[in-house]
Parts: sequence; C-alpha cells; structure tokens
Amino acid sequence: MDEKEIQSFLITSSVVLVSLVVTMIFLFLIFQKRKNKLLIEQKEAERHFEKEISKAQIEIREQILRNISWELHDNIGQLLTLAKIQVQSHTGLDDVKETLNISLKELRSLAKLVHPDILKHKLLTEIIALEIERFNRLNVIKAKLKVIGEPVKLNAKKELIFFRILQEFFSNTIKHAKASKLYVELNYGAKDLTIMVEDNGQGFETNEQACSGIGLSNIKSRIKLINAKADFVSKPNEGTKLTITYKY
Repeated sequence: MDEKEIQSFLITSSVVLVSLVVTMIFLFLIFQKRKNKLLIEQKEAERHFEKEISKAQIEIREQILRNISWELHDNIGQLLTLAKIQVQSHTGLDDVKETLNISLKELRSLAKLVHPDILKHKLLTEIIALEIERFNRLNVIKAKLKVIGEPVKLNAKKELIFFRILQEFFSNTIKHAKASKLYVELNYGAKDLTIMVEDNGQGFETNEQACSGIGLSNIKSRIKLINAKADFVSKPNEGTKLTITYKY
C-alpha cells in the first residue's frame, strides 16, 4: 500500500469514526431527551395520582360526615326524643331502657365510621360491609354483600379509590335510581379482583351525556387512574350494573 492509499485510508477511517461519534452523541441526546420526557410524565402522573387520592379522601370524609349528621338528626335524635316523651308520659321504665339501649347501639355503630384511619386498618371488604350494614340497619335500601375467595389486602391508596367508586355508586343508587335492592360482590381470584355492584333502580341510557350527568364520569376516570377495567350495563327501568376488574 503506497503513501496515498494510506492517507486515503486514514482520512476515510477518520470520517467514519467521526460520523460514528457524532451519531452516537446524537442518539445519546435523543435518548436523554426521551428519558427526561418520560421522567417528567412519570412525575406528572404521580402528582395527578396523589391529587386524586387527596380529593377522594376529602370526598369520603365529607360523605361520612353527611351520613353522621343525618343519623344524629333523623335516627338517634328521634330515638332520644322518643325516650324523653316516654319519661314525660311516665311510660314504663323498661320501655325507656329499651329505647336508650337502641340509641346506644346506634351510637356505637356510628362510631365505627368516625375513626379517621378506618380505611388504613380495615380490608376493603370490611369497610363495604359497614356500609351495607348501615343501609340495612336504617332501612335505606335492602342491601347484600357477597365475598368470594380469600380477601387480599391491596395497596391502601387503591383500596381508597375502590371504596370511593363504590360510595359514589351507592349514592347514585339511593338518591337517583329509586332502587329497593342493592347487591355487591367481591370475587378475589388468584390474579385479579372482580367487583360487581348492581341495583334494581330505574336505570339510564348509557350514552356519554347521561353518564356525565349523574356523576358516573368520576367513576370512569378513577377506574382508569388505578389501571382497572370497568363495564357499565344499564337500561331504563332495568337497573344498573357496574363490573370492575383489577389485576394484582
């Protein structure tokens, strides 16, 4: 190989090497840009998740306070008023004792919902059971809960979201659906949890406008937030059914 060929080889090799270095730098910069973008998106998603958790916590507490206020006024308040009337009318002591005992029992049931960390220390099934028991105790609606499989303690924040979703469904059922029956089923499988809740209320057309109109859009957005899947089935005068599937 003569001198010109050597120089040509060196020049070509240098150009190739520089091109490779430039390409590697370019690819590295693209990688870093995408990485930074993903990190920003991840942090934004985390902020959004925490914001929704805080919002759900506030809504749950507000709903519990509304329930407590209603029970104190319309349930326990009426029982204590009855006891007062019984005393003033010189009703038998046994009747007064019975009324006061019922009042104390109602207060104890109410106290279970007042604990600020109730969602941290109980399984999702236990919290829902308290709600179902309350509905039946107060004759709000005839409700039933069925649990299949061995309950699994999920991430506390996700359980909070599940409870808020069900709380919203219960609220819609009682306030708007004019239902007389409510059925809740939690099926704990080996790899996933299926939650099914349905009522026998007046139902609705499952179009976008109708769903947003009765607050079901909140349920859908929160189901998406925890990477679960949901299926709504409802028709006018045929009740509403919500099925949620969540993989562990």
